[in-house]
Amino acid sequence: MSPAPHDTLIVGGGHNGLVCAAYLARAGRRVLVLERRDQVGGACVTETLAPGYRSSTASYVVSLLLPEIERDLKLADFGYRVLPRSPSSFTPFADGRWLLMGPDAELNRREIAKFSARDAEAFPKYEALLARIAEALEPALMSTPPDLLPLPATWRARGLMDRLRNLRRVRSLYRALSRLGDDLPEAMEILTGAATPVLDRWFESPQLKGTLATDAIIGSFAPPSAPGSGYVLLHHVMGMAGGARGVWGYVQGGMGALTQAMARSAQSLGVEIRCNADVAGISVESNRATGVHLADGSVIHAGQIASNATAHVTFGKLMREVPMQPDFARAVQRIDYSSAAVKINLAVSELPRFRCMPDRRGGIGPEHRGTIHINALPEDIERAFEDARRGRPSERPVIEMVIPSSLDTTLAPRGHHIVNLFVQYAPYMPRGAGWDEGLREAFAERCIAQISEYAPNFARSVLHREVLAPPDLEARFNLTGGNIFQGAMPLHQLFSFRPVPGWSDYATPVKGLFLCGAASHPGGGVMGACGRNAAQAMLRA
Repeated sequence: MSPAPHDTLIVGGGHNGLVCAAYLARAGRRVLVLERRDQVGGACVTETLAPGYRSSTASYVVSLLLPEIERDLKLADFGYRVLPRSPSSFTPFADGRWLLMGPDAELNRREIAKFSARDAEAFPKYEALLARIAEALEPALMSTPPDLLPLPATWRARGLMDRLRNLRRVRSLYRALSRLGDDLPEAMEILTGAATPVLDRWFESPQLKGTLATDAIIGSFAPPSAPGSGYVLLHHVMGMAGGARGVWGYVQGGMGALTQAMARSAQSLGVEIRCNADVAGISVESNRATGVHLADGSVIHAGQIASNATAHVTFGKLMREVPMQPDFARAVQRIDYSSAAVKINLAVSELPRFRCMPDRRGGIGPEHRGTIHINALPEDIERAFEDARRGRPSERPVIEMVIPSSLDTTLAPRGHHIVNLFVQYAPYMPRGAGWDEGLREAFAERCIAQISEYAPNFARSVLHREVLAPPDLEARFNLTGGNIFQGAMPLHQLFSFRPVPGWSDYATPVKGLFLCGAASHPGGGVMGACGRNAAQAMLRA
């Protein structure tokens, strides 16, 4: 008998699934990627917003992608190109002042000094601290985290080799943390605590604190004053794919150009990719995964399966007929998927002209290249969260606005532009009503109106728009709760506790079944570490 055409299946063609597939294929595995949509990429895609306009539908900037993945998969050879942004951040304020920041240290010093000479002096030291913490922790992101809890054997039985490997991981983490030396106490506060007290201790200017605090809330249903927001702040300065640490870039051709490059790289290694292949269930016999069955009724067999979906989708939907260990099932049910982000994609006829900046008669200025922060003072952010905590979309939401066409001319007709808004806070299910068309449009109008307070021409420039509330992100990209990280990222859902305690090594209670998406360590963002780590675990199994 001839061997089965595939020995490994990847459920979901998001970026982590493609990375996992490519590394497995490099090791000689015969891999098939099954993607339910008509294109790979998951939430990292470029799609047509209107004729002539192409937009990064969900994820919109890159920095976290591991350089090892860029190198190993030869992504540049397959069309991947990052457009660095400088300046990378622009925050206008109601009093007519503004703050520009980026990789240029002298620009940062000059701009911050407009608000506080003390903060201008402190900022390079703050950046250096975060860089030291990130450099110490990055090796831990590229490997399986150790189990740190004395879990009972009834939770998960481990053999001698598993226990020895876990001890090596504990020692590796200990050595990584020891490299921080005198910085360790402050590093632990950042890793486990709230962003607000950290920023308050370092800086006095609310303009600078608010601009920095936006990185502590991205994708989370929490304010910067909440425990755990410090890690989210740090998470967003981990990468260097934008050209420098913590600086984010645009992918030429939109974020989908990255995942298309990943797909072409994987295919060059022998990976087969099937789109419009909706996996309806994972087949299990004698507690071992044996294959999948598709929505069209077809069955595909394989000895190993990696799910790029959330834990809720994997175990609650694709395996709902499979009896699971009760403790594990309850732990999966407890996973927090709270999200409060709305993505709004716009096609505009002209660039926003900000009142506070010189009139360039429609030309591209430094304020257009990076992330534009609207309603970003600390009290603005806390007030916006309080609205959502009470069950309603924020009256004055925190808006992160990017204009990728300021650097990438491939996305829109000449003179026109693509604008992406990442907006918080908006609960998954607003109190008293769901996200009907009326609420979506009203919320979009509110965001556009508030940008227009700073750039009066903005509202009339909007030609086309797409509004994706949390339920829309869930429906389109299979993101449970609309959470962009495949699960919230407070401390109890990170490292050894992701997706649940005792199962942070990408394996699951079902033999031959693994998780390879952001539901696993180290979590969300277009990083690729989850897929790379999962492939290594599958090769060891």
